[in-house]
Amino acid sequence: MNGRTVLERFPAGGPRGSWPAEEFAHARRAEGLPAEVVMDLATDMFLVIVRGGGDASDAVA
Repeated sequence: MNGRTVLERFPAGGPRGSWPAEEFAHARRAEGLPAEVVMDLATDMFLVIVRGGGDASDAVA
């Protein structure tokens, strides 16, 4: 396990000008979570993650 927990997944092909993963991560940061957005190329999804926590079922490979 690499110590990252996925909070939410968003498809990469969203509407033009829409940034739902970034908006979700921003809201989590406002709540005090160190959320960040990463791209999962294998699934073509944006993942909102928190490093260093969570259980193995939510971990990013």
